[in-house]
Amino acid sequence: MRLRTGIRALVVDPNERIALVRFEFPARSLWAAPGGGVEQGEDDTATLRRELLEELGLELAEPLEACVWVRTHVFPMSSWDGQTERFYLVRTPPFAIRPALSAEALRDEGVTELRWWTLEELDAATDVDFAPRRLPTLLRELLRDGPPMEPIDVGV
Repeated sequence: MRLRTGIRALVVDPNERIALVRFEFPARSLWAAPGGGVEQGEDDTATLRRELLEELGLELAEPLEACVWVRTHVFPMSSWDGQTERFYLVRTPPFAIRPALSAEALRDEGVTELRWWTLEELDAATDVDFAPRRLPTLLRELLRDGPPMEPIDVGV
């Protein structure tokens, strides 16, 4: 099985809002943490620097802290059978989301919306799909308990 490696950021501001990206696929729509596939020669930090600038307009200045979550998701995506992902908590001051990529370039990647979510909005969004599916609960636990000693497998 060919699995692509993806790196994602849980971008959280001091008000505990999280920046999420809405992806539209032919069969479904979902909200996920910003990030994407590792390109040749990139480490996790380089991948997130590129992806956060492209998707949110956020310049990642600090080195990454420890990985907090991992997951593997098998699904058809171009020449891949799925993706393994590593998630990093990125604390940031509040900022206006202004992607470096154009709206057209984002649409080409399946991105149709970007926005901040409060914990209450996440909990109330019962008709929305998140990736991982338990994102609201997992994020609340992470913010309450702090980063785990080892990354938690958060499932699909």
